[in-house]
Amino acid sequence: MRKLLNVLYVTTPESYLARNGENVLIMFGEETKLRVPIHNLEGIVCFGYTGASPAVMELCSERGVALSFLKESGKFLARVNGRVSGNVLLRRRQYRVTDDQEATQSLAKSFIMGKLFNCKCVLQRFLRDHHGKNDDQAVKKVVNSLTLQLKKTDNSVNLDILRGIEGEGAKNYYGVFNNLILDSKNFFQFKGRSRRPPLDPVNALLSFLYTLLAHDCAAALETVGLDPQVGFLHRERPGRLSLALDMMEELRPYLVDRLTLSLINNRQVDSKGFLVKESGGILMNDEMRKSVIVAWQKRKQEEIIHPFLEEKIAIGLIPYAQALLLARHLRGDLDSYPPFLMR
Repeated sequence: MRKLLNVLYVTTPESYLARNGENVLIMFGEETKLRVPIHNLEGIVCFGYTGASPAVMELCSERGVALSFLKESGKFLARVNGRVSGNVLLRRRQYRVTDDQEATQSLAKSFIMGKLFNCKCVLQRFLRDHHGKNDDQAVKKVVNSLTLQLKKTDNSVNLDILRGIEGEGAKNYYGVFNNLILDSKNFFQFKGRSRRPPLDPVNALLSFLYTLLAHDCAAALETVGLDPQVGFLHRERPGRLSLALDMMEELRPYLVDRLTLSLINNRQVDSKGFLVKESGGILMNDEMRKSVIVAWQKRKQEEIIHPFLEEKIAIGLIPYAQALLLARHLRGDLDSYPPFLMR
């Protein structure tokens, strides 16, 4: 298993990325604010309209460092890619599998099974750790419905039906997500998933962290030689990272949802960190984004025993581990793709 490197998050819009030898410089006017050796990085994520020199783009491309540009809200703007890496035979196999209905359904089923199982685990953990603090019966009802949906997923052989089961499961799960919020409920009210723009602070946190996770998944897939735009569960669309979105489904509950709840319930975020736009959308201010990024990076440094590999790895390496397992399955080394399942 490879070493977990750092992701550099640039949150100051007035910043500019420059190159000095094998180092990335963060410039503010004529002043160098930060110098980071490229070999310490696996990704750079810029928020706002941070500029970057062609020399930095070349350096990132040569060293396989993912460079992404996002709006302050977390909406994806652009991604700089260098030469296509990885075994061309693996990518050809990936493309052939997407044309194989049975193989595509099998992979879609694995992603959905992972998502529903992990959503169920988040709810069960709440019932175990916070029994009686909120409407337990509503949460138990959704746990039971997710159990049924897992059985339906396992028995389904139709991709459209699988997508319907996934959508129903997500709706039920988010339907009780507000029950898991135990602190500052007057401000952190969650009435359902809303995007583009997020309409409440909880959705603002979820959307922001999902964007960071999507970056990590896309980078992991490219690292093992897969095309992050060619997926199995999510339909292909020009510019859409369909395979990264596929992989995200099983990882959202463990990596993002639990962190969001922890930030709120442990009072690491508060009302002062959010802004209301004229459109009604909710944004985090610069200070809040930085604190959330720090929490995200700290979470990624924690270690777990991977449930399938049975090796101790940093949580931040889970997307890479799953990308590696997917590549092994597509090569024929594994009979099926094992989704990441919470313990």
